[in-house]
Amino acid sequence: MADDLGSAGIVLAGGRSSRMGRPKAALEWHGSTLLHRTASVLARVVDGPVAVVAAPGQELPGLPAGVEVVEDPVEGLGPMQGIATGLAAVADRAAAAFVCSTDLPFLHPAFAAAVLRVLRANEDADVVMPVARGFRQPLAAAYRTGLAEFIQQRVKEGDYRPGMLFKHVRVLQLDEATLLADPQLARTDPDLDSVVNVNEPEDYAAARRRPPPEIVVERFGALASGGHRGPRRVRAATLGAAAAEAEVTLDRHVLAALNGDQITRDPAVPLVTGDVVSFLTADGGG
Repeated sequence: MADDLGSAGIVLAGGRSSRMGRPKAALEWHGSTLLHRTASVLARVVDGPVAVVAAPGQELPGLPAGVEVVEDPVEGLGPMQGIATGLAAVADRAAAAFVCSTDLPFLHPAFAAAVLRVLRANEDADVVMPVARGFRQPLAAAYRTGLAEFIQQRVKEGDYRPGMLFKHVRVLQLDEATLLADPQLARTDPDLDSVVNVNEPEDYAAARRRPPPEIVVERFGALASGGHRGPRRVRAATLGAAAAEAEVTLDRHVLAALNGDQITRDPAVPLVTGDVVSFLTADGGG
């Protein structure tokens, strides 16, 4: 199905977590925050806006350039209210959206892309929902943005749980085998860690103990002198960490090309398994 309005990304920032003692969005993640990472990952995938839905009056940590913030008008009504708010905010610019919570520290762009592709290919589906790691994943799923008004009406009538919505709309569920039929996802996230969330302090601590993703760094031009030629596999969660591993200083003289297209020198840019970071001089000599 051709999707003339493209796709959008929606992150539900959520308010203070009673279990974590603070908003998950602000939890530190390799020098940045979970919210910054999640928004950055979705910005790679979609060709439309990325919107963060915040609780009323919620103070958010720093966000990548271009990410929009939408304030939920009502607090305490759960994720369905946030989904409705987010879908309504982008509905004039995108026909489909990948919606997720902020507490998915291992969300891979290939996962979001695979789910969105299935929604685009199935005209009869309103929602494409993965079923992975033993659970349905309504907060790592693709939605038609036209559902915004309907979801809002269900919330007004007291249907706050995602399961109530799915009784009224056309849901296509993707099991693990179907998800992993996507070759890029199977290669970069074979365990479907994209849907691992951090509900408890112990979950967060365990997630932080995991090694950073394995990526490839390359140096070109003048940066490749002194035995630094050729690609090298390293572990790095951010562009800044990758530069340190490559022994490169990210200053005004150096640029990084992420997977051959995204040009940046922002050290906070998050990296994922399979990324290739190429460092070159900014004066054209690289």
